[in-house]
Amino acid sequence: MKQRPDDMTPPVDPPDYGKSLRGLTLNLLSSDLARSVQFHQRVLDIEPDYADADIALFDAFGVRWMLHADHTYDKHPLHARVSPVIGARGIGLEIRLHELDPDAAAQRAVAAGFEVFDGPRDQPDHGLREAHIIDADGYVWVPDVPLA
Repeated sequence: MKQRPDDMTPPVDPPDYGKSLRGLTLNLLSSDLARSVQFHQRVLDIEPDYADADIALFDAFGVRWMLHADHTYDKHPLHARVSPVIGARGIGLEIRLHELDPDAAAQRAVAAGFEVFDGPRDQPDHGLREAHIIDADGYVWVPDVPLA
């Protein structure tokens, strides 16, 4: 459940932000978002473009990525798999491939014997159509395209 105060809004509308993404971006889950932002600031010398109690947005090194607090995933299909994980945070990594057709990718995944964990389906809150596909190592790949 989101913890962002009602009077605090991201600098860009979330569906518009979703539609603006291209190439490869990262969406990392954090058990302690404030601590994760501090790591980025203090260790990596990177300031977030935006940060609140739910999300932090970064754009550096030619890559855009987001940190989401674990609590923002309470309704996400990965929540049940991420919740019991302690230490090995890689399970919360979504490797998003923007402008890759999620329907075609899901069909190819099934044909090759891989798990399509969720979708393909429209995500109006993100402005995207997406699928969650799990590879042999357990990484979650998310092809997506903007909604019309």
